Amino acid sequence: MHFGLSDEQAELQAAARKFAREQLPDLARQLERDDEPVPHEMLRQYGDLGFLGINLPAQYGGMGLGHLEALLVLEEFAQVSAAVAFPVFEALTGPVRTIEQFGTEELKARIIPEVVRGEKIVAVAMSEPDAGTALTDLATTARIEGDKIVINGTKRWSSGAGHSDYYITYCRFDGIAGAKGIGAVLVEKDAAGVSFGAREEMMGFRGIPSADIFLDDVRVPAGNLIIGAGGFGKLMSAFGLERCGNATMGLGLAAAALEDALAYTQERTAFGKPIIDFQAVQMKLAEMAMQVDAARLLIWRAAVNAGDGLPSVYESSAAKCFSNEMVREVTQLGVQVMGGYGYSKQYPMEQRLRDGFAWGIAGGTTDVQKTNIAAALVGRRFDQRR
Repeated sequence: MHFGLSDEQAELQAAARKFAREQLPDLARQLERDDEPVPHEMLRQYGDLGFLGINLPAQYGGMGLGHLEALLVLEEFAQVSAAVAFPVFEALTGPVRTIEQFGTEELKARIIPEVVRGEKIVAVAMSEPDAGTALTDLATTARIEGDKIVINGTKRWSSGAGHSDYYITYCRFDGIAGAKGIGAVLVEKDAAGVSFGAREEMMGFRGIPSADIFLDDVRVPAGNLIIGAGGFGKLMSAFGLERCGNATMGLGLAAAALEDALAYTQERTAFGKPIIDFQAVQMKLAEMAMQVDAARLLIWRAAVNAGDGLPSVYESSAAKCFSNEMVREVTQLGVQVMGGYGYSKQYPMEQRLRDGFAWGIAGGTTDVQKTNIAAALVGRRFDQRR
């Protein structure tokens, strides 16, 4: 069993690190200040360098590499900020993968190359005012009328709403109750009947737009169907990779917090010596390092064991849950060891604390992940409705 990276993987990681650290820090601070997403010209630069197609098929313009390679790149971007990393997250581990896994050949050939080139962004529209964790309660409807699919409903907490070009929209087909009626349709931003609510004001996630989406008799081509009624289980299986991406976003924030804390504690002096010479500081740094390393190993295990497929529920949920809790603790310790500098908005540590907290809510809460883990341990799902 080998825990190191190959020469090719290390080179890819180094290339991503060089680009992220040389080109993105100023942009990250700008996105945090202005609460605006990565501009299209930078997105196209991501695409030109191949960062949006690491593990997407070569036939659609991707590099055709593995999930681990994709997560290595994602972590380097996330170490700069969640906002600059978010397009990479969406392309390599998020909704684009749902199209790649389940879309028609025509849909994949149309959408994926646009994403890989940095020309278009795909977001997911799942949650609703009355359907979040209990996603099978969703009320957005879809009906097929000839060569069109007609969609009505409201979506909430859609990251990228109003900014992204396409939305993988979870719908209930033909009034079929429960999970059996749920499928997903690709909806274009400029389709007639699509509108957006006001931008959400979040604790963190500045530079990652979020808003309600209103769908009023939206008519899309039947070819935009990704998966019809009865495909809910397949849609959920795609979240194994999304969970690893979610975990890696938190990992990147935590790893950067550790790096900054190490540098600060060796430079900052008190009582005539660097504060790293104090045992209380050493204990905090050691705890941060152990948690970061443990999270990384859990994520890499899930990715490597998946091979060319999707990570298992158990391994991806364990990685996500641990990372979600880890990033909150590590960034909090980072703020503590840096004192006033950690708490000041002039420095990125306090931003990491705010951004880090969100990953245990987004993409399935930590409690949901623990339920997934328990279900995998005993070999059966738990019915939350009984």
